[in-house]
Amino acid sequence: MKKAFKTEIRLTPEQKIKVHQTIGVCRYVYNLYVKTAQDHYKETGKHMSGYDFSKWLNNVYTKEHDPWIKEVSSKAVKQAIMNGDRAFRNFFKGLVQFPRFKKKKHQKVKAYFPKNNLTDLTVERHRIKVPTIGWVQLKEHGYIPTNAAVSSCTISQQADRYFLSVLCEAEGTSSTQINNHEGIGVDLGIQHFAICSHGELFGNINKTDTIKKIEKRLKRLQRKLSRSYEQNKQRKRGEFCAKNRQKMILRVQKLHARLSRIRQAYVRYVIQQLVKTKPLFITIEDLNVQGMMKNRHLAKAIASQGFYTFKQMLAAQCCKHGIELRQVDRWHPSSKLCSCCGEKNVTLRLSDRLFTCASCGIEMDRDVNASLNLKSATAYTILA
Repeated sequence: MKKAFKTEIRLTPEQKIKVHQTIGVCRYVYNLYVKTAQDHYKETGKHMSGYDFSKWLNNVYTKEHDPWIKEVSSKAVKQAIMNGDRAFRNFFKGLVQFPRFKKKKHQKVKAYFPKNNLTDLTVERHRIKVPTIGWVQLKEHGYIPTNAAVSSCTISQQADRYFLSVLCEAEGTSSTQINNHEGIGVDLGIQHFAICSHGELFGNINKTDTIKKIEKRLKRLQRKLSRSYEQNKQRKRGEFCAKNRQKMILRVQKLHARLSRIRQAYVRYVIQQLVKTKPLFITIEDLNVQGMMKNRHLAKAIASQGFYTFKQMLAAQCCKHGIELRQVDRWHPSSKLCSCCGEKNVTLRLSDRLFTCASCGIEMDRDVNASLNLKSATAYTILA
């Protein structure tokens, strides 16, 4: 089986320059492909494949306009083109939105380095040999297995930190142990992150003092950065120091990265607690996150919860430990059904936090009732 490992790396000043050049060229080529594919579709009505664009880029464009594109790894440039081609094909299939241009400040572009020679991507305890970059020191020693066959790697930047992600051919580690415990129903929400059918409750990490202080600091710093742009418009050209603005941008990026790491760490903690109970299955609900995000009052709270990240990580851990992951359809009335008698309360509103059954007279928290209904659901889709 293939397994990915991601860890932080330490780069020399020369290696940082090379990585910045590679990421910058990949971003430029991706945006160039998006613009060229748009114009080609408007003129001919047909999609311009990544293979045709790659031939035009190497034979025509680089010779007439930008020869510096060939100064970095050609495989990294090829991968950026294929990423753009995949984005267009997924858009035509109706899976994603229309491809957008990559911005430098978002730092979402990664440099791809495949294995070219036998000595490439050689892993030792404290370092790894990356093609065209050389030996790179690992910040976490011994995390990447030295005996695994590494096929490719990517280098990404987040604020002032650099991360390496490698894809290895590892031995199967999935558990075949039969769990004798009951299943668990997990209801995700905003007031509480997860409410489980076995009585465990996980609160909202975004309501803690740590997150609120970081968000308050981030809000002030973003206002300061916005004022610097406005002040620069009123001054004469050349009077504003660009280095000061870059420092402020870096501070904003660091705070965003810190918030992201705290939230992901909490999601991993919740999944660890669920898997630790060794249930037969875990049932979750297919939430319409895209529709929920249209509510401008709840959009920020929903986005900060990370429901998609939770489902992806939970599926990976369930596959690893031999736990069946079930997903109930989004139209399943888990909150309105009584977990005792099955009677449906059609008058239940979102503001009603207490579920009351008119048939059997039971009263309980609506989220706990939903988790119990998810546990006993019979119509579901198996994700892992």
